[in-house]
Amino acid sequence: MTSSVERKLLVAEAEAVIQAGSKSFRLASRLFDRTTRQRAWLLYAWCRHCDDLSDGQSLGHGAHPPADPEARLASIRDCTARALAGERTGSVPFDALGLVAAECRIPRRYIDDHLEGYALDAKGWVPATEADMLRYCYHVAGAVGGMMAVIMGVDPDDGETLGRAADLGIAFQLANIARDICEDAAVGRRYLPDSWLSELGLSADALGDSASRPGLAMASRRLAALAEHYESSARIGARRLPFRSRWAVLAAAAIYGAIARKVADQGQAAWDRRTIIGKREKLGHLARAWRDARA
Repeated sequence: MTSSVERKLLVAEAEAVIQAGSKSFRLASRLFDRTTRQRAWLLYAWCRHCDDLSDGQSLGHGAHPPADPEARLASIRDCTARALAGERTGSVPFDALGLVAAECRIPRRYIDDHLEGYALDAKGWVPATEADMLRYCYHVAGAVGGMMAVIMGVDPDDGETLGRAADLGIAFQLANIARDICEDAAVGRRYLPDSWLSELGLSADALGDSASRPGLAMASRRLAALAEHYESSARIGARRLPFRSRWAVLAAAAIYGAIARKVADQGQAAWDRRTIIGKREKLGHLARAWRDARA
């Protein structure tokens, strides 16, 4: 059993990770009650660390294809299994997962499903169809949405609400795909499906080229429309959450939805610089989410 001192240290480390790794998620997490907020940070620390190991990056930046993706994946799986078995790994992210999984009874299926997303990246997988792309979005983000819902108090057996939570994660990942098409192409990653490339006349080997921008602009609009669809589904599930969790979820949905729409609205210029949502705009989304949560 983790002592109160150990828990406090893990939470502090996890807070530092989310503060450096994601301003948007940290802002939304501040809306949770204290216990839920800490648990969200603990889960984020594990997800962030696994993502960094898989992509050869640090806190989401400086990605480069690692030379040993399968070995890294094996290490992630091993440390995760040890943490879930109650063993101290000596690694903050994995010990953080072990703590929050035990406290909240996070279903193992979500953890395994999330790891499958890293397995797909490790073997250089690319989607053939839109359904393949959405399956990947579920693994890397939808499964996290399910885990977050359990952290917020949703019964692990409430499949309907957990499904809505997974939809929100899928919406987030679709926004990420739209924003990062050219960045991903630069490190040999591609998440637009073959079927879309064929329809739009795009070459898988030239997604970062200026000549591809008209087709990418069309793809970003399709991604934004898909993200909006999954975001709408998630908003239905948010009604079943406690007020503060509902507020946080609606705020995060609004911020990430804004990213997808902003990429789409910028057209061919969307990849000239990284698309971000400024602090003032984020605060506006928080205020509107508060009204929506109250309603």
